[in-house]
Order: sequence, then structure tokens, then C-alpha cells
Amino acid sequence: MARVPQAKAEKGSQKWLQVLVNEKPEILNTMIRSSLNFAENESIEWRSPLQCDDYAEYRDQAFLDRLDAKLEKVPLQQFWPNRGPQWDALARTSTGKLLLVEAKSHISELISSIHAKDKESIRKIKESLKETRKHLNSTAKVDWTQGFYQYTNRLAHLYLLREKNNKPAYLIHVYFLNDVEMGGPGTIHEWEGAINLQKTFLGIRKHKLQKYTRDLFIDVHNL
Repeated sequence: MARVPQAKAEKGSQKWLQVLVNEKPEILNTMIRSSLNFAENESIEWRSPLQCDDYAEYRDQAFLDRLDAKLEKVPLQQFWPNRGPQWDALARTSTGKLLLVEAKSHISELISSIHAKDKESIRKIKESLKETRKHLNSTAKVDWTQGFYQYTNRLAHLYLLREKNNKPAYLIHVYFLNDVEMGGPGTIHEWEGAINLQKTFLGIRKHKLQKYTRDLFIDVHNL
């Protein structure tokens, strides 16, 4: 279990996502419904980060519990060690779809590497990443624990939910525009250049789970 309370953020992607979820959810909801072809009347209930819940973010078994999701076939602990991805936002729709959200406001946030130190944890992570990249037919011979690790471990969790447990999960990346304070991109084109580089490096410009992933671009001037 891992519920991680947060302060009200004052800057960056955490600030803007808190604003979206708590103050202007319909901006995000409309974009999600449109990009994923959900019915217009499909409601989206945000489970985190909620002001009434200390803006808490969730990881490990707690993120599944927050979504009321049970993994009957392959449990999370069998696939990934503790201290796994801490999700920026989580939601569940009126038809039971599970939305896993990551947010970024500047390009350097894309870069990350594994922090695990325990040998058994590292072994389990590498094995699950290997299984995921095989399923996605990655053509790149690169280490998925380095460089863009946050992106790869999120894909791995989508794979766990979708392919190994038949859960209607979706992975959504929210990229903010014009976050001047963080030196973030001002255009979608800038973001897309960095995102395409990331996907090319990982060998997954096209992959089996891409219809369950979306990149959304939101201008902070509209928030």
C-alpha cells in the first residue's frame, strides 16, 4: 500500500494537473473522451489527485485499490516490486475504464533512470520490461531501465493491466504548453519532436498497445 499525500503544488506539471482535476476537469474529460472515442455521456470520475484527499498520489497496490481494480490473473506483486510508479492522476469511467495519467511541463522531465537498489527488485523489473518490450515488438537494443525509464515502466503497467489481466486500462500522457516558469515548450511541435525521439530510441514508434495510449497537449494559458 502506498498513498502519498502532496502539498498544493506551486509550479510545474504537478500544479497544472491539480488545477485540471480539481478545478477544470471537463477540459481534460472532453479531450479524453474525444481522443479515445468514448461516448459523450461516459462520465469520468477522478480518484486522484483530489484536494479533499490531500492531493494524494498512489502507487503499488494502493493505485489499484483506488481504481477498484482487482488483478485476478497476474497480481501486481508478481509483476513488479514495491515502490513502483507513483501515478500523477487516476480516474475511472462510468463504464469501468481505468485511466492512468502522467503529466509533463518541460522536456527534461522525460529523462529518468531506475532507482531500485535491491538485486531482486532490479531482476523483477528487468524481466517485466523484457516481457513488455517483446510484446510490443521493440526493435531497439537499448536498456529500458535507462534514459526513458519512467515511460517504459508506465507502458509495462499498461501491459500488465491490458494484456495479462484483460482490464480496460488506458495510459494518458498530458503535456503542458507555455509553462514559462519551467522553461517548457510553447508549441505542440516541440513536444512531438521530443516524444518521437523517445519512441524511436525505444524502438516503439508503432506498437500493439498504442491504441490504448494518448498524448494530450494542454495550454496552461487556458487554465
